[in-house]
Amino acid sequence: MSTIRYTKDHEYIRVEGDIGTVGISDYAQAQLGDVVFVDLPAPGKEVAQGAETAVVESVKAASEIYAPVAGSVVEVNARLADNPATVNEAPLGDGWFLKLRIADTAQLDALMTEEQYQDYLKTLG
Repeated sequence: MSTIRYTKDHEYIRVEGDIGTVGISDYAQAQLGDVVFVDLPAPGKEVAQGAETAVVESVKAASEIYAPVAGSVVEVNARLADNPATVNEAPLGDGWFLKLRIADTAQLDALMTEEQYQDYLKTLG
């Protein structure tokens, strides 16, 4: 069973065991507009919680993607190199950015649940 958590910067992490799949929320991809390029880290890279891990460029802007938790990059979504629009089409599905081996699962407790994230979005008006 997977668990999904969100940051206030609109990243999500879907947790299965000690692996977390990181991407951006549907709200974030809608704010960005059409994604035209994604710069992903190399597998093996160690990232700190809150550290920049990737960059997504759209027709509107470039935005940094921050690690929801600390960990080691175990896989990146290489399909995004040829089809970055997948981020717009399926941000919570095939449009994920990277997978992390989570260093400290306790860091997940500071992130929002789906319900908390939906409530947070309502405050953004």
